Amino acid sequence: MPVPQPRRWFTARGPRLRSSLRLPGRPVLGRVLVAAVLAGTFVAQAVAALLPHVPTLLAATAVSLAVEGALHRWQPGVLALFAKTQADVTVRHVARDLLLVVGLLRLGEQDWETRVAPLVGGLLAVYALHSAVQAVSILVRRTRTLPVVTRNIDASALRLSPAPALLLRRPGHRLLAFGLPATAGLAVTSVTDEPAWAAAGIALSLLLSLTGLTLLALRLLPGRRPAGEQEVLEWFDRWLAEYRPTVGLYFSGGVSSAYQANMWLEPLAKLGGRPVIILRERFMVPKIAATDVPIVCLPKVATLMRLEHSTLRVLIHPSNSGKTSQVLRIPTIKHTFVNHGESDKLSSCNPYAKAYDEVWVAGPAARERYALAEVGVEDKDVVEIGRPQLDAVRPYAGPPAGAYTTVLYAPTWEGWDGNPGNTSVIAAGENLVRALLADPGVRLLYKPHPLTGSVDPRAGAADLRIRELIRAANKERSGPRPAPSADLDRLTAELDRLTTAVFRPGADQVERMLVQSAPEPGRAEAVARTTAAWEEAYWASLPEWEHQIVTDARPALYACFNVADLLISDVSSVVSDFLASEKPYAVANTSGLSEEAFRATFPTVAAATVLTPDAAGVPALLESVRHPEKDELAEARAELKRRLLGPAEPSSQERFGAAVEALRKAAEEHRTRMDRRLAAVPSPRREETAAALTSPQPSPQG
Repeated sequence: MPVPQPRRWFTARGPRLRSSLRLPGRPVLGRVLVAAVLAGTFVAQAVAALLPHVPTLLAATAVSLAVEGALHRWQPGVLALFAKTQADVTVRHVARDLLLVVGLLRLGEQDWETRVAPLVGGLLAVYALHSAVQAVSILVRRTRTLPVVTRNIDASALRLSPAPALLLRRPGHRLLAFGLPATAGLAVTSVTDEPAWAAAGIALSLLLSLTGLTLLALRLLPGRRPAGEQEVLEWFDRWLAEYRPTVGLYFSGGVSSAYQANMWLEPLAKLGGRPVIILRERFMVPKIAATDVPIVCLPKVATLMRLEHSTLRVLIHPSNSGKTSQVLRIPTIKHTFVNHGESDKLSSCNPYAKAYDEVWVAGPAARERYALAEVGVEDKDVVEIGRPQLDAVRPYAGPPAGAYTTVLYAPTWEGWDGNPGNTSVIAAGENLVRALLADPGVRLLYKPHPLTGSVDPRAGAADLRIRELIRAANKERSGPRPAPSADLDRLTAELDRLTTAVFRPGADQVERMLVQSAPEPGRAEAVARTTAAWEEAYWASLPEWEHQIVTDARPALYACFNVADLLISDVSSVVSDFLASEKPYAVANTSGLSEEAFRATFPTVAAATVLTPDAAGVPALLESVRHPEKDELAEARAELKRRLLGPAEPSSQERFGAAVEALRKAAEEHRTRMDRRLAAVPSPRREETAAALTSPQPSPQG
């Protein structure tokens, strides 16, 4: 199950506008009202300036500034609505100040040439300087946009430095801060009829803008800016030569997809050799979970191709993307597709998989799945490695020992294809939860997929109703509560310290590279120890009778597996992963198929209790969990585990490591053969032949 991520929308304009109106836990109407208040202040300013009416003018100006500042701090999505109508922060600030000038002209007999014109000229100078500061900040930002972004690597040789946050990244905040004295001075002048106040405010705004411009301009000096592009690339080549990576994890994807890479971090770190993580999108670098493995982001294809001359021989791909074809063109590297989960869905047998040198799957069932799908993947290229991630899943230890049966309901999301069988949340979720909550001996853990509702609003609405059912059920229960755990607080703080980098507000990628340099020795082992202790303390801190809604990154899915006596889920990789425990599980059938056809279509259901959307089978299911002698599927689960995940010995991690080593040797042998062929070519033709041997035809996306 993925780590919670921001929601993603299909189309380019409408959904983005819709997302700008969304606030977690707040209605869309609230945002519209806030936007209307800001717009209304400008109307009030205009009316007060034209009347003129000083109290209204001052009040409208003050409210406008206050709302603007609050929105910049807490509601940037509302400001995006104004920007889309060309009423961005600069336009709003100019309008606010000019309305004050109009008010001055309407108040009494103002001398335009000697009193107002200089103020207008000063205001124009303030805005001109604002534009100059913004232009220089763009230049500084470009010098700080490096061709290679790293984590867990000492890049101090690149002259990294903290970012000037207010001056570099936040033009709206900057204009509000630098322009506030001018606006305040104009407001005071509208009351006192003394232009000196406006002149003083404008002068202070000019001084602030000039100071900002000077500070930014100094950042363009050769000794103050980070290394240039060529210098960075040369440094990267030296790092590759010194680190000598052998195996890498290659990942490219959208903002919601980092979980696909994160699930392979621990198996990668446990491999022998020198692993590395290769990313393609800059925004993905902070989304990769805590790891000691070096992370390198190479946005440009030309930079990516420098890997061809490195010692890197194997790249592991947990997902397909448009940019995958670019790295597949490197002939010195062997590529394998490991997917990001084992399920019976068609996405687990994507025809794109035939582009890789090998496809690594968990067990025989996946091998059979590829053969039946006929997507062009040859059986000789399929390697069974198990699921290394599942080493943390504890095996079945008997029926529930306490007063409560812990049931984990972990439905998947609705998917892209509109298939009603993808998720049980819409058609069966509320019925399942009601049936579970009706049993006084059940403690429910509800862990919905983070993307629930991102495509079908009905799923999101059902998810919210399920949460309300659980909260209402908790209000009806009572019992002893463990004392507040100081140990849990300590472990949480320690885990946050070990896994979460702390950045200043406005820190850019260069500053993040500086902060996230080479990790301290032993950090990975410390994270593992602290995580295990945290999970134990976390579950001990909860009342055994209280239902839980689990949506945070901690506790992880596998930690929920270990405390659950029963899983209820959908056809997804969650089911096959849970099978590692051999505990009872059930799958909701919302596909419209008969139970017989459902079991035949989805092999992972073979050892499951199949539940209908009305949840009528829940009481009998709970009875079989509490009384193992009534459990008729125990042997079927053990057999299905072998089919889905392979044998218990050797371990999945060992098989994973052996597959990496075998593919690395194949890459080395291929490189040796190419070198021999090249050596046999006469010198005048050697360069031309080398290009022909090592460079396949460019892909359409190259």
